[in-house]
Amino acid sequence: MSDEKNIPEESLDSEIFTLTDEDGNDSQFELLGELDDNGTRYMAMTPIDEETDEYVILKVTVDENGEEIVVTIDDDDEFERIADAFDDIFAGE
Repeated sequence: MSDEKNIPEESLDSEIFTLTDEDGNDSQFELLGELDDNGTRYMAMTPIDEETDEYVILKVTVDENGEEIVVTIDDDDEFERIADAFDDIFAGE
């Protein structure tokens, strides 16, 4: 079961996203960056209500209704590849 979150379309122009998890809990995240890898879009976000240097990486996909949603990355190799790419971006490489 994936940790699926909806992205409201009106939020796509904003740097702040309210994401709703499968249990209906809302959390606010700040968008740190986006990355396209082989036609798949990924987003790096950090929770607004926590002071942390860590961030989450979510994959943007389309649900059965044609709406964009973000999901966790279940494949370890895919996650490592994208995490390394974001680390390079944030390090200024």
